[in-house]
Amino acid sequence: MTPPRILFIDAYDSFSNNIVSLLTTTLEVGVDILPIDPPELSPDLPNFTEDLTALLRCYDAVVCGPGPGSPNLAQDVGLMKYIWELEQTHLIPVLGICLGFQSLVVSCGGIVKKLPTGLHGMIREIDHAINEPCLEDGNIFRGVAPFKATLYHSLHADIGQDRVASGDWDASKWNSPAHLQDIVPLAWVYEDRGDERERILMGVKHSKKPFWGLQYHPESICTELTGHQVIRNWFKEAVRWNRTNSRIRESATSSLSAVTRLPRSNVHTIEEGLSHSGSSPGHYESWLNGSSKLASFGLNCRYQSCPLRLPMHIEAPDIVEILQSDKNNFIILDSASAKANRIGADVRGKYSIIALDVDETMKLEYRAGDRHATARYSPFPELSQKSSERIPLGPGQTIWQLLADFWAQRTLPAVDYAPHFLGGFMGFTTYELGLEGIDVDVYRDRLHSRPDLCFAWVTKSIVIDHMQGTVRVQQLSSEESDDQHAAAWADSVAARLRTSAVWSDGLRANFSAAAVAKLNEPTPPSTPKAAAVRTHIRVPDADAYEAKVRACQAHIASGDSYELCLTDQTHVAQTRSYFSSPAAEKNQEESALAPAEPGAAPSTAWQLYRSLRSRQPAPFGSFLRLGGATLVSSSPERFLEFSHTSPATTTDEDDDDKGLLCTMRPMKGTVRKSAEVATLAQAEALLHVPKEEAENLMIVDLVRHDLHAVCGPGRVRVPKLNVVEEYASVFQMISVVEGRLPPPPSPTRTFESEARAGGKTRKALTGLDVLAASLPPGSMTGAPKKRSCEILHDLEGRRERSLYSGVVGYMDVAGRGDWSVTIRSMFRWDDEVSGDDQELQRKEKERTEVWHIGAGGAVTALSTAEGERDEMFVKLKGPLGVFDVVDEV
Repeated sequence: MTPPRILFIDAYDSFSNNIVSLLTTTLEVGVDILPIDPPELSPDLPNFTEDLTALLRCYDAVVCGPGPGSPNLAQDVGLMKYIWELEQTHLIPVLGICLGFQSLVVSCGGIVKKLPTGLHGMIREIDHAINEPCLEDGNIFRGVAPFKATLYHSLHADIGQDRVASGDWDASKWNSPAHLQDIVPLAWVYEDRGDERERILMGVKHSKKPFWGLQYHPESICTELTGHQVIRNWFKEAVRWNRTNSRIRESATSSLSAVTRLPRSNVHTIEEGLSHSGSSPGHYESWLNGSSKLASFGLNCRYQSCPLRLPMHIEAPDIVEILQSDKNNFIILDSASAKANRIGADVRGKYSIIALDVDETMKLEYRAGDRHATARYSPFPELSQKSSERIPLGPGQTIWQLLADFWAQRTLPAVDYAPHFLGGFMGFTTYELGLEGIDVDVYRDRLHSRPDLCFAWVTKSIVIDHMQGTVRVQQLSSEESDDQHAAAWADSVAARLRTSAVWSDGLRANFSAAAVAKLNEPTPPSTPKAAAVRTHIRVPDADAYEAKVRACQAHIASGDSYELCLTDQTHVAQTRSYFSSPAAEKNQEESALAPAEPGAAPSTAWQLYRSLRSRQPAPFGSFLRLGGATLVSSSPERFLEFSHTSPATTTDEDDDDKGLLCTMRPMKGTVRKSAEVATLAQAEALLHVPKEEAENLMIVDLVRHDLHAVCGPGRVRVPKLNVVEEYASVFQMISVVEGRLPPPPSPTRTFESEARAGGKTRKALTGLDVLAASLPPGSMTGAPKKRSCEILHDLEGRRERSLYSGVVGYMDVAGRGDWSVTIRSMFRWDDEVSGDDQELQRKEKERTEVWHIGAGGAVTALSTAEGERDEMFVKLKGPLGVFDVVDEV
């Protein structure tokens, strides 16, 4: 017997997949997902009613989900409106949640108003009809013990509850209002508004039709498990109604292409009829399976490494300066806080990773909105005539599919190697790449050709294990090369390190207890004695930022968003006088990695990086020169990590535990260190308040939604919620969300074994699927993600965030990955010149670099404009502080 099937109507909410998971696991049903506005089922089509009723006959029940907007606007509720209007002969049991609940109330004649203050992320006790004799069949709260639930709404249903006298409330709160006989109240929440106690409707049933509604969010991680009984009761009532009314679901499945199921992937799906191994000229496979030097770069490699002990005084930048001083491109993922004494798990980064000889790697670049990618390779003799190749993306193909298939041709088994980066993709994505993935169209009128994704395929690298005190020189060498040749390269790198003055001086260093304690302290920022650069800084206008905060709150009050992560940018233009002659320019290029002179202000990107990592050591710092961009970051926020479960912890029976483990660490809630807030306990007292915890909770539920999309129902958990951690200059509230991908195909089937789902071909899921499904980072957008990003784009002046709010990290040949959110950072592009300084540059033959520093925070209904302004400037202070010399602000 086939399990029951539910149709979920998705109003583009960022919690929808959590509801689908709850329905699937709690009710043991199959759930199909349909957006509110599928083109194939438009109300404007002549056969709309027939097509809608035919679709509904394929299901046992329907759930109309939450979403942004108003129940009074057709574009916000879409198909929901027509489901409530079904004729008696076509009725089907329906549950409305949040927006779905409000649209049900409106369809019955009720009205929806704004709350005095929104209740997003608030947790409240539900007053529900446990055993009310006045209620007939259909009370889905019957027998449910008291519980608390999460609220996410700024609009509420008005059915006349405020006109009931306090003395009459208990006797009448479960009665249908005289003017709304179709509505039967089932649950309430009471909110203290100072001089009054507001009554907010939380649950209803229709008096004549099999319709129910819940205003609260049953799927939230903070809704108590007791409340899940309401969902079970609803489905029992739905089954009972179907049986009583002889309604039998048809066995046919929906043929609508818009219908999907979890898990789903934009990476490992290809259109029906397109052969994966095909070589159509309009598809990337023609390039991937070709014989060009670029397409075959890194194929048929094996892993080799050479370990070294790490002197206590040596850090990642020292190794780069020893080995890479003559290079132009760099990728350094730097756990600069490894020596710092911090509190809390994961504050110390375990590994630092240095890509070697990045100039000689193959890079894949992509610009959002393009129908092609570009492969680049720095020119050298055999490729001097052609250093780049254009890769077409066919209809329905994405950059993520190209990356996944490129990676799949170069994989190595994870179980055979150490659990750290081995070699593979390293690079960045911009915020705008993430917008493309959620169909926010902001990239078509851009006036540049900068990449939104640049991944280098790294074959030579160094991994520093800060816990073990080791350095591993490693290489993905061609299987055609002999072991002696590969070993010779590793030995030569090791020799350069051991014989360098910086490395060998450590052998005579003082390793007494006092000296070691001194090494564990961050290097204090230097005070400049002289200026080598002229610096012009333009910071956000405080009043304008406060006005944007108030505009965010207006959108939140209207129901357009639960939380908006507003940001602004500071621009720093540096004009360097030492480029006045070719000789001086050549001299500077040769010393691009030279540290700043004692007491001098940083004057190069490398010196800015050195200064920032000293001021703000962070576990996910980075320095990148890649794809025409330079990034200097001291990010404290891990975005996404994926790794394989150790074989020792699983058995053959644990198939569900063998998939890739994906971990996300959303970070919301910040307080600056000061004399008043100097300890973790003091920070916890400030951060464990409703506003801060609600900010974090909203992003946790959003991240759960993103992970459920790829991991599938019941495969996501939250081991840590709202934990405060200590960093160099701030305290942060973090949570940990884990999801496990479905296990790969069995060994008896190939990697490309096909599992038919919805008429499309799906292959084994990887970390790239999770990365693609999770961008842009929810901690930088708000929720619901799509609508929030559209609002923010307008409020932020339709300006690109670019690298800020994007991610940086790696996915190696074994399928492991680690990505950080690009915050507490600065970046610049090689092709950008400040408009104010172009004339000056021409006259004085100087070069002007324009650095961008983004900062902001999450705006909620409980925010204050002044508080959000202060938080933005607190976050700006760290990166901006490295520009010690200021000519003009």
